[in-house]
Amino acid sequence: MQLDHYVNTIGRHLRARFGERVHKLPLHANFTCPNRDGTLGRGGCTFCNVRSFSDEAEAPIAQQLDAGRVRADRARRYLAYFQAYTSTYAEVATLRRLYEEALAGADIVGLCVGTRPDCVPDAALDLLAGYRERGYEVWLELGLQSACDDTLARVNRGHGFAAYADATARAHARGIPVCTHLIVGLPGEAPERSLDTLDRVLEVGIEGLKLHPLMIVKGSRLAAAWRRGEVAPPDAAHYADVAAEMIRRTPASVVYHRVSATANAPTLLAPAWCAARFEGIHEIARRLAASGPQGSLTAQPLAPPSPPPPMDRTAARAAIRPD
Repeated sequence: MQLDHYVNTIGRHLRARFGERVHKLPLHANFTCPNRDGTLGRGGCTFCNVRSFSDEAEAPIAQQLDAGRVRADRARRYLAYFQAYTSTYAEVATLRRLYEEALAGADIVGLCVGTRPDCVPDAALDLLAGYRERGYEVWLELGLQSACDDTLARVNRGHGFAAYADATARAHARGIPVCTHLIVGLPGEAPERSLDTLDRVLEVGIEGLKLHPLMIVKGSRLAAAWRRGEVAPPDAAHYADVAAEMIRRTPASVVYHRVSATANAPTLLAPAWCAARFEGIHEIARRLAASGPQGSLTAQPLAPPSPPPPMDRTAARAAIRPD
């Protein structure tokens, strides 16, 4: 069951722009986080263990990209995705060096930069805006997780919704699209709180969304609470119900970068269904097929995907390279 028929996915968006498949290649650039290094706190968010999504912390950027190209063998173009920790948490000269090292490959068509809403200085935004002006695809990915300040405090996030709204407004003032990360099933949140979060995020204005179920991973502070029976992540059916409702409430113009998430043993402790790459996606697609696609609860529902027009590769390369 094709998710693209019901959701405006990042794959669909990139095919429309570049005329072919484009994959994200995740990178770990040895950034840290102010919620770990003592600036805001120590120990990080209660759900966090960065090793659950990155295994190559010590490898140079070029080597990580080469390894990613091998895994993404169905694509010939890529986005360099600075995924791990807070990828704007450094001096702007360091950011420029790392970002441009990633962009050096002729097959890299842009950047996705994951960070915290309270770690997005104007200098970093100006740098990203400059890459957009050069024709690169650029996304600022903000880890909000919830718009409820009480939830953010409960998971030791270290910032509130106001920091997110401010960072988003400053990014938009520079023409930088924002992809917001949200977690379904955070401790103390009923399903309707996820819908409230979506409403607040849409009110601020966004171009992209990424949904995750709460996962209990080895090394996180939630792992001990889970072992004591104090926390229960959502099962596949519950998560799919909530995620599908969120998608149906989302305008068709918003790009979904992810609708579920996976992790591998031994890092993943629960829920077990998150070890299967496509289980959550298929459950969501089945619900959307029955109840309506993205935007079906808004004024502009998603139209079925159409094949992208052919793109002249020479012209496309020129469009994303500086003079």
